[in-house]
Amino acid sequence: MSVLDEIVKAYDIRGTVPDQLHGEVAHALGVAFARFVDAPRVLVARDMRRSGESLAEAFSQGVMEQGLDVLDLGLASTDMVSYAAGVLDAPGAMFTASHNPAQYNGVKLCLAGARPVGIDTGLAEIRATASTVLDGAGPAHAATAGSMASDDILPRYVDHVLSFVDVDAVRPMKVVADTANGMGGLVVPAVFERLPMIELEVMYGELDGTFPNHPADPLQPANQRDLCARVMSGSFDLGLAFDGDADRVFVVDELGNGLSGSTTTALLAAAILRSNPGATILHNLICSRAVPQVIHERGGVPMRTKVGHSFIKQQMAETGAVFGGEHSAHYYFARNFGADSGLIAAMLVIAELSRAEQPLSVLREPFERYAASGEINTQVDDPLAVIERVSATFEGDEQDRLDGLSVDCGQWWFNLRASNTEPLLRLNLEAVDRDECDRRVAELLASITQP
Repeated sequence: MSVLDEIVKAYDIRGTVPDQLHGEVAHALGVAFARFVDAPRVLVARDMRRSGESLAEAFSQGVMEQGLDVLDLGLASTDMVSYAAGVLDAPGAMFTASHNPAQYNGVKLCLAGARPVGIDTGLAEIRATASTVLDGAGPAHAATAGSMASDDILPRYVDHVLSFVDVDAVRPMKVVADTANGMGGLVVPAVFERLPMIELEVMYGELDGTFPNHPADPLQPANQRDLCARVMSGSFDLGLAFDGDADRVFVVDELGNGLSGSTTTALLAAAILRSNPGATILHNLICSRAVPQVIHERGGVPMRTKVGHSFIKQQMAETGAVFGGEHSAHYYFARNFGADSGLIAAMLVIAELSRAEQPLSVLREPFERYAASGEINTQVDDPLAVIERVSATFEGDEQDRLDGLSVDCGQWWFNLRASNTEPLLRLNLEAVDRDECDRRVAELLASITQP
């Protein structure tokens, strides 16, 4: 297996620095991306990781060697790059490893209009071309090299984010945001300084790719503990937890209790359907069953999707959906070129709190109807064989294979998916109450791990 086979994933490129991802690899990827895109220039940006500047520079050199210009956006969040790719109608490359530890870096690629690039929509072809470059047999340089310019897209991005809410209708409240030393430390204050009625406190706002305070992965409850404690000790109305590249946000209520990505998806879907009656809303298949129920009740059309941003962005375009949500706290907006944005989602939660004039602990209640396991990962020798064995065990129940194995057992239901990169099975289970959920999880895990 080559290094490119190791780092090119289903949705992006990600690996450890410098053993897997280094300057030569980044340069080869720049050449390959330039050959793949049909555009005169490429947008390049990076997060706060220490390796980002040199990797972005090597990538840009590869792009320019093929005769394309580079517009350097500098330090940015991933959703800033998506916005830039949409408003400037240019392909983009964002150097980030999102929530991964400090030794990682990677690249998220998109086409003009922020259209996604996944393994089936370009990454496989880019990988193949980059491999020839690393082997010394890549394409020749263009007769005339491209040039580089820079642009500060942040002010326009802030305008865009705030366009999703009625700023004048936002009521006074106290908000604390844990940006985990990630790119939220740049973009969150820039947006909230335009909301003078909100008192904002930022935790761990220094841009530091070594993540000295805690990992930038708010999906793990342990990484929300500091935020939850601060919400309580400071009497805040709302807590926001951003990941490393700030395209995801988890929400914490005034009692210090976190909302799942499913709950936030349902809450936002209900809000969006008020101004978009009858609209299609996407949700991935590990979201709570409450999500499609809420969408139906509010007059919308729910549509179930695979897990992963490239799938959801593609279906946003194909179906005309106005909004999509994932349990992992990615939230997608048609008016954001179909791309996800943690800050836009945060603004809409604030707008809902302002409109309802209720605390979030009350506002969330109608959207939480079932008990969920959360994602449970189990290492197994042959994930696909285990999935087939579990499927046979439930042959009398309704099943589908949209993404892994989903089984509906009436009072409880589950999805079992193989990891794209590791010998892991990912279990998500939901039931009508906590006792049923815990009992069924124990049964499933016993079946998964049996010799």
